[in-house]
Amino acid sequence: MALLKSWVESANSADTQFPLNNLPYGVFITEDDEAHCCVAIGDMIVDLAVLEDDGVIAVSEEPLFDLPFLNELMDAGKETWDALRARLMELLAEGGDDALSGDAELISVAMVPREGTEMAMPFVVAEYTDFYAGKHHAINVGTMFRGAENALPPNWLYIPIGYNGRASTVVVSGTDIVRPNGQLKGPNDDMPRFGPCARLDIELEMGAVVGTGSEMGKPITVAQADEMIFGYVLLNDWSARDIQAWEYQPLGPFQAKAFATSISPWVVPKAALEPFRTSTPPREKELLPYLAEPGPMLYDIDLEVTMQPAGADKATTIARTNYNQMYYSAAQQLCHHASSGCAMNSGDLLGSGTISGPEKHERGSLLEISWGGKEPFTLETGEVRSFIEDGDRLTLKGVAQGDGYKIGFGECAGTILPAVKL
Repeated sequence: MALLKSWVESANSADTQFPLNNLPYGVFITEDDEAHCCVAIGDMIVDLAVLEDDGVIAVSEEPLFDLPFLNELMDAGKETWDALRARLMELLAEGGDDALSGDAELISVAMVPREGTEMAMPFVVAEYTDFYAGKHHAINVGTMFRGAENALPPNWLYIPIGYNGRASTVVVSGTDIVRPNGQLKGPNDDMPRFGPCARLDIELEMGAVVGTGSEMGKPITVAQADEMIFGYVLLNDWSARDIQAWEYQPLGPFQAKAFATSISPWVVPKAALEPFRTSTPPREKELLPYLAEPGPMLYDIDLEVTMQPAGADKATTIARTNYNQMYYSAAQQLCHHASSGCAMNSGDLLGSGTISGPEKHERGSLLEISWGGKEPFTLETGEVRSFIEDGDRLTLKGVAQGDGYKIGFGECAGTILPAVKL
């Protein structure tokens, strides 16, 4: 697919993340301090609540957009999603319907510059599940802790492993993150102590946003799961590695992950990513039939992580990889989640698991980059790091590269504040 031309000139640049091909959804804070659903196009934000109130958009009998969240739209289902996207294409395309482009007064109230506009959480997170579905990451971490011969657990090649996280601490990009306190126990300590995390980390992930839910007691297929997904966000599952090392046996992560998860402010609709579908890798072990994919279920999305210490004049790129490195797709993860009869809800968020590639520069966590702290790295501005220090700003970026255009997610960023003293 080539670049789709818009009358919004900034949307026709090869450098923008938000061409007409994209049209990601979000929630922004208006001049009246209200939160409205919106869509991004070039360097502008389009207020969907204003267009709906004016009658320019009418895809539902009930109002969908004069709300501080996208959940009503998400729950409306694929037919409504498709109708809205088609209508937005008509309104924003070069030579399309001039109901917006031909009305200067409507443009003045319905469109605002994206730069400097405050973004809010795009949707209310019903529940959050994080997976451990990146093979290179799993092998790296397993090798560090159990040795290369036991790197992958016996079930890993058969099942997308996951755990239930905390929806209450999923926050939008730009939210500062307070360093967590927790129980810590070194290998030579007689007993644990309580204090600030010293091995704070990121996890470079994609998040799948569930649009329509499933009923309790009714499993779904991979194809059905794919239809249920509304869109995707960048996701950073902040991780306290030293707290995690002491607490995770036998039930897995708890407080080491519960303190914060950051997501990008823009939800890129699945329709915008269709040209970038790609297949999961060849299977080392044959998957059980219920996890069989009817077609390509992954996406070719370039990912990047930057780190900028407080006072540094620029950020340093510390990792580059691609979403196509995942062993299990989001559709497989969602299918497996519902396979026991677990009900899935509109607004559920599924973290892909850390996305790492086979090369060192493709590692999606500092745990891997510094190899557990044994191999510190130097930033372009001279600072040396093994894990995150107070004042550091970590930023995730993601772009799917099309023919003369990009599909982007904006940024998923957070700055670390000192721990609260108890």
